[in-house]
Amino acid sequence: MSFAEDLYSINKDLTPEVMARVDEIIARHRGTPGSLIPVLEECQGVTAYLPVELQEYIARGLNMPASTVYGVVTFYSFFSMIPKGRHTVRVCMGTACYVRGMNEIVNRIRSEFNVEIGNTMPDRRFSLESVRCLGACGLAPVVMVDSDTHGGVTPERIVDILNRYK
Repeated sequence: MSFAEDLYSINKDLTPEVMARVDEIIARHRGTPGSLIPVLEECQGVTAYLPVELQEYIARGLNMPASTVYGVVTFYSFFSMIPKGRHTVRVCMGTACYVRGMNEIVNRIRSEFNVEIGNTMPDRRFSLESVRCLGACGLAPVVMVDSDTHGGVTPERIVDILNRYK
């Protein structure tokens, strides 16, 4: 069994098809100085996240220590080690949004969609993130779904808003 096949037995997201695409990305960049970040970006585009097993595989393919890859992945916020949902829900926890009921909105999202802040739903429909400010205080409370901004959100409206995103 090859290392790539071993990965599939450990992580079902790392299918032979996915790993073939990862191999193509690594091959295109192998030997190019400073290629780690572009390789990680492209691989995350294929897998939607960078599990440790994949980081080790990339390190082996680029002939570098796995600790170097892990250090880059954990340093940059645009890399994720957990699976991301098809849609990213960002709830604003800034002062204006918080005092206008964001905590109740978050509680409603948790109960209706079974997802906690910083996590992804088991079916990967939504990832839920908390942000300090979305810069739309006049619309508070504000929730962003992908690049769509929703203002004046209530616990009742959030369910209707999120149900639009499949």
